This record gives sequence, C-alpha cells and structure tokens, in this order.
Amino acid sequence: MMQLYPANAVEALEFNKVSELLLLKCRTDAARERVNNIRFHTHKDHAGRELLQAYEYKNILNSGDYFPNDFTRNMHKELRLLAIPGGVLSGEQFLSVQQLALTIRDILLWFKKNNDLFPTLYALCDHIAYEKKIPELISAVIDEGGLVRDNASRELMSIRADLSRVRNESRRVFEGVLRRLNKQGYLADISESFLNGRRTAAVLAEYKRIVKGILHGESDTQKTVFIEPEETTELNNEIFSLERAESREIHRILVQLTRDLAAFAPQLETYYNLCGVFDFIRAKALLADDMNATMPRITQHPGIHLEKAYHPLLFLHNKQNGKTTIPLNLVLDRQQRILIISGPNAGGKTVAMKTIGLLQLMVQAGLLIPVSENSEMGIFRNLMVQIGDTQSIEHELSTYSAHLQHMKHFMENADAKTLFFIDELGSGSDPNLGGAFAEAIVETLAAKHALGIITTHYLNLKVMAGKVRGIMNGAMAFDEEKLEPLYRLTTGKPGSSYTFAIAQRSGLPKEVIERARQLTQREHFKLDKMLHQAEQQTVKLGDKEKELEKLIRENERIRKHYEDVTNKEKQKQHFETLKLQNKVKKEELDYLRDMERKFKQIIQDWKKTENKQEVIKAAENVLFRKKQIASNASAAKKADKNYDTVGGKPKPGDLVRNRNNHQVGTLQELRDKKAIVMIGKMPFTVDIGEWVVVRKKSGTKED
Repeated sequence: MMQLYPANAVEALEFNKVSELLLLKCRTDAARERVNNIRFHTHKDHAGRELLQAYEYKNILNSGDYFPNDFTRNMHKELRLLAIPGGVLSGEQFLSVQQLALTIRDILLWFKKNNDLFPTLYALCDHIAYEKKIPELISAVIDEGGLVRDNASRELMSIRADLSRVRNESRRVFEGVLRRLNKQGYLADISESFLNGRRTAAVLAEYKRIVKGILHGESDTQKTVFIEPEETTELNNEIFSLERAESREIHRILVQLTRDLAAFAPQLETYYNLCGVFDFIRAKALLADDMNATMPRITQHPGIHLEKAYHPLLFLHNKQNGKTTIPLNLVLDRQQRILIISGPNAGGKTVAMKTIGLLQLMVQAGLLIPVSENSEMGIFRNLMVQIGDTQSIEHELSTYSAHLQHMKHFMENADAKTLFFIDELGSGSDPNLGGAFAEAIVETLAAKHALGIITTHYLNLKVMAGKVRGIMNGAMAFDEEKLEPLYRLTTGKPGSSYTFAIAQRSGLPKEVIERARQLTQREHFKLDKMLHQAEQQTVKLGDKEKELEKLIRENERIRKHYEDVTNKEKQKQHFETLKLQNKVKKEELDYLRDMERKFKQIIQDWKKTENKQEVIKAAENVLFRKKQIASNASAAKKADKNYDTVGGKPKPGDLVRNRNNHQVGTLQELRDKKAIVMIGKMPFTVDIGEWVVVRKKSGTKED
C-alpha cells in the first residue's frame, strides 16, 4: 500500500472530494464501505485490474446495454440470521434472499451471452456457481407478496380452510344481526367497528342493556357503545384460536425454511459481496463518465506522461457552469525528474501541481482519470505533499520551521519510487537565505532520484535547470495585454512572476510602480524581463499553433463528412435492396405458416367430425388458394383500370376500394373503426382501415 505523508495528504490533494462524489454514485452499503476503505495500490497488476474493471463497465454503460446488477438491499442482517442456529427470516427477507440469488443468475447469463467481451469483469465470477435450489426452496413456501403460501404444509392448508369457513360463517351471522338491530332502530350512524380484534355492532347507548353480547367499549361522547353480539362470540373465539394455530404453523415453516437455507449461507455471502463489488465498479464507471475519464497505460516503473490532463473537480465544476477547462501536458521520468513551476500568483501553479497529484492517487486507487488515452502513469510507493500553511500551534512552530521539518522528512525518506509536491519551496524566510536552503533541498531530492513538482518565485531555483541534471523549468502562461493568467502550463522555460504587470492590474499608482522598478536590483529585473519576453513569445506561438490545429481539424472534419455522405448513400442503396428481398421472403414465410396452421386445423377437424365431406372441401379451399390469388390479381387489374385512388379520410357517400380483394362499394355509414359499405345491393359491415377512397375514371361505364 502507498505510504502517504503527511497524514492529511489525501485532503491536501482533494482526493477526499473525489471519494464523496463516488459515494453519491453507490447504491449499496457494501459499495459505500469499499469507497470508505479505498486503497492506493503499489503493484501494477492490482491497480491495472481495477482500472480495467471500471473501463469495461464504462464501455457497457456507453453501449446502452443493460447489466443486471440491480440488487441494492443491505443483507448483513439476513446473512447473520442464517448463520445463527434457531434464527428466523421473515417473508420479506426471504424474498430479498431469492432476489439476490436470481441477480447472480442473471449476471452469469449476461456474461455467457456476451462471451469474452468483458474478461476482467467476468473474472470476478470465475468461482461463482448459481444454486437454483435457493430460489426454488423460497418460491415453494413464500409467494410474490412475501406471505407463506397455503400449500406450504398440509397443516397450514387445513387451518386456513377452516379459518376461511368460520370467517364466512361469522360474517353471515354478524350481518344478519346488523340487519335485525337496524330494523329495530338500535344502531348508531356508523353501524359497526373493530375493537380488540373483534367485529362489533355500534349500538346507541340507551339500548346497550337490550342488545345481548360483550361490551368492548364506547365512543368519546358516550352516545355509542360497541357490542360483540352473543351470536358471533363463539365463532370469533374459534377464529382467534385458528389464527393462533396459523401463526404457530407459519413460524414453524419459516424456521424450517431458514434452517434449509442456512446450508447455502457461504454461497449467499459470496453472492452479496459480488453484488457489492459490481455496484462499486458501476459507481467508478458513472463518475468516469461524468468527467470524460479513461484508462491511461500503466507501467510498474515510476514516471508520469500526461496528455490533455484535467483536474477532475475543476473539470466538473466548469462543466456545470459552461466554462472551458485548460488541459495540461507533462512528462516526469528518469531524465526529467523534477519540474520547477514558476509564474505569477493566482496563475494556476498550485492547481497544476494538485492536478498531477490527484490523478496519481486516482490511478493507484483504480479510478479512471480525465486524460488522453495516450497518457502513461507509473506506480509510486511513496507520495509526499507540502501544500498550504504548515504552521503548528500545538508544537509552537512557525510556518517556516514547520516547513523545514517537512523538508527534513522528504530528504530522509525520498527515493526513486517517491513522488513529491512542494508548494512555494523556501517561503516564509529571508529571500536570500530561503532561496539558498531551497536550492540545497532540491539538489538533495534530485540526488535521491525522486520525482516531483515544486512551485516557486525564487530566481536561483529557476536557473537550476541548466546546472543540475534531472531538473527542468515550467511556467504558467500569462497574457500581458489583458493582464490575466491563461492557466496553461508550458515546460522547458522558467516563468516571470509578472510582479509589475500584476501591480498595474491591481491599480497601484504609476509612480509607486516606477519607484519599485528603480529599487529592484538591475540583474534581477533584467532576468525577470527576459523570462517575461520569452514567455510572451511562447504564448504567441501557442496561439498560432492553436489556429493551425483548428484549420487542420476543420479540414479533417470536411473530409470525413464527404466520406460519411458517400458511405451513407451506399448503405442506403444496400439497405433498400435487402429490405425488398426481406419483404418477399416474409410474405412467403407468412403464407407457409398460414398453410401449416390451416392444415393442422383440418387434421383436427377430420378426427373430430363425422361429416368428412366438409373437411375435404375446406382442404380444397386451402390447396386451391392460388385461384383466389389469381382472382384477386384480376380484380386489382380491373379496379386499377376503372378507378383512381384518392386517399384521405373516408366519409359517407365516398366510393371505397378494399385493399385485399379490390372490391369497390359505396360507404354508407361510419361507426368508429367499423363502417357499412354497400357492394352492389348488399350492405356489409367492414373494418374501415382495410378500405381506401377512390373515384371513377372519366369515360368508364357504370358497373
């Protein structure tokens, strides 16, 4: 597992915020538990496997296919009860166990259907076997509503039959009593109620001594009393006794079913864990989809090669607000081990550093990251961070003292498998002395072959790239004309702090800025000016490069567009040909199926009926259907010769033609989807959807 320093390194790089977003994607407690216990792997195989799992699941989501991991219930209690002798599950809990088993069945069937398309996900099911006896045992006892079935045992079936009989008898007797009391005028407005599990008659208080039975209570106003009639008392007692017997038998059945399922407790535990794993992977895939994340190449050797990398949280924030996020490109390897980023305050130095640190943590936690697929990430054993104020009130340390204690740990523990991040190295002390210590610290870290990023304003650190092997400069671009940062990291050149430009932007008086220029050491000012000019040239070249890339992309888009148009036209022609062929084949298939169905019916009729002649006639009608088709074709030809198709919504008085047999008649009346059509002198009730409006061609004689 990766060693992190200090204890709040995860919070310093904001990985905890990514974890919070991941928790929101989880549907199960098992998945949320995995997020809270997430590990940063230090072995390529472990990190790579988890990345591939998330990548494959993301491909499933993007394909629109449905992966059946819908089981989301917390099953810890049920699984614990199964392991306890004498434990009893409720009907609803049994349904959850059944659904868990069926979910595993569906997952295994899904992988079987999709063959080897998702090998890393399928490997999770390698040693999982679906036990069909689990849902069979449950469905034999529990119905879809979670209730014990009548036929779960003979005893229960007998009890419920008696219970139904006695309840019906009690209902019949009670309703007879109510009718009698109502006729006598003894009942209150509400007439009846249930008290203490007994059905009672609501009797006016003045008649309570007249109506015989058991008094169960009275209304708040004391104007109504609730009496269980003596005619139903014994029946209700019998019902109560049967209900208790039913409860005892149900409990016995549930105890037995729990005992039967206890044998499968280890398998159910495995099923539940697998569902939690898939939900966890699903959450990672959903989060990756939100941030346009993908899987970089993974190598065991420490190193970072990022192309078009985004800070995940910044990307999501800007995406929500419709803003653009500037990506960064970076290479850290054995030759270029330490990047020193300089540039103006609020120019994005710390954000760039946090981007790299957060992406590294995400990769080693098995999370996809928002980078180009051409990116490559190595594996580190140690990650050290020093970002922000390190003042310690508890240990009475100043910011600089605490800073130096952190640097002591860095230098003592860093090695070739260490990735470190230091924000504003040497700050908090005299510029000259702080710069000297900072330079010595960088030299030590470089000698230990550690990889890392340092942000600074010290000029002596900026010039180290030419003196110490493995150190390179980087700068955050700044638009001097607009006096605003561009948040774009460029490597190979140091950056100016733009002290005077930012002072001008802040509105300081010109005379104050000019006096500061005069007080600045000439060499220092000259170097900063040279850095600043070089950076502006880089910005202009970058703008021209962007414009050229834009033109190239547009040219490529136009080329692809014409290729797509050509391919679509070819596909369209091919599709139309196939469509016509399929139509012919479908008509032939429908005809053969219809013939098969009719002949089966003829065979059945032959066996059943005594009048064989009628069956023979029916067979002849089927066999000589071609004559009917020929007749229809002749009728169609005649109709085409004499009538033009008008179409539109038919109305009474219109000439209409049948789409199938091409008979022509006059529409007499419309009745919703039905209609009356006069053919010759005979009216027929027809389905209006099978008829189309026509008109007689000029010069055609009347039929």
